[in-house]
Amino acid sequence: MKLLAIESSCDETAAAVVEDGRKVLSNVVASQVQEHIRFGGVVPEIASRMHAEAITGVVRQALEHADASLSKLDGIAVTYAPGLIGALLVGVNFAKGLSLSSGLPLIPVHHLRSHIAANYLTYKELEPPFLCLVVSGGHSHLVEVLDYTRFSVVGRTRDDAAGEALDKAARAMGLPYPGGLNLDRIAKGGDAHAYRFPHPRVDGSPFDFSFSGLKTAVVNLIHNASQKGETLPVKDLGASFLSAVVDCLCDNTEKAAMERGHQKIVLAGGVSANSVLRERMAHLCKRHSWQLFMPEIALCGDNAAMVGAQGYYELKAGNVAQMDLNACATMPIEA
Repeated sequence: MKLLAIESSCDETAAAVVEDGRKVLSNVVASQVQEHIRFGGVVPEIASRMHAEAITGVVRQALEHADASLSKLDGIAVTYAPGLIGALLVGVNFAKGLSLSSGLPLIPVHHLRSHIAANYLTYKELEPPFLCLVVSGGHSHLVEVLDYTRFSVVGRTRDDAAGEALDKAARAMGLPYPGGLNLDRIAKGGDAHAYRFPHPRVDGSPFDFSFSGLKTAVVNLIHNASQKGETLPVKDLGASFLSAVVDCLCDNTEKAAMERGHQKIVLAGGVSANSVLRERMAHLCKRHSWQLFMPEIALCGDNAAMVGAQGYYELKAGNVAQMDLNACATMPIEA
């Protein structure tokens, strides 16, 4: 079964052709990073316009690279939630037009489910159930993946997502966009014990995260030093802050896995590309003799191949949309 997949939830216009949810036949991504660098972050209106300009060419390239035509496909999968509403609408409406003209089924795919499914492309042997840490610029979730289309959230952030905290801390340190990526790079070789940061806990919810106070702590530290005319070593500061964020992610994952009895741990989302998180999670799982699955770096960020992977299982489960499908800025993964 071959699916055309489309992704436009934020600032990457992407299309892919995926076979049986496990084999990537093509994967094309048009990035907007260079455009948004000028503003220090994604500007939603600009992102939407650039999606509209790029999507036809990206889809055409994906079909050409896979040596496929719509007549050879079995469906069209598209990210419909969550994300930037204007950006999502570009992909959803384009997919609806293709579905209507070709007669192919339209498959709505949740963005976070797609990130989890990126692991199916990296590990052909991976099957649910397992515990997944989904961590990105907009989300920090601990999810029990019960089956390919059944999910249960056991922990989530109460305020900022981990990726958001990393991005804002990086900006306060004077690093360019994308902040999390540049923070990871500059922190290499830094002293992770140079500065002590809090490790917030959520009373009564041991698996939930909170990164707002952690972010405020580093911003205040930088501002106080600036007022005194002091310059802080960014390498050490970045390493210390990154270490604190990763500690929180790993600690809650460990507690959830032990209490819920999981021995298969999966990473997903844009922040799963972070080198410190990958290293710490590998050590954690080795210590407990757990299996660890992490998507290859190229599949950590937003892409359409992961949409096609999840789309395959959504179609098998009968999750097909009609022409009244709409984009949604927020949507729980269980929906």
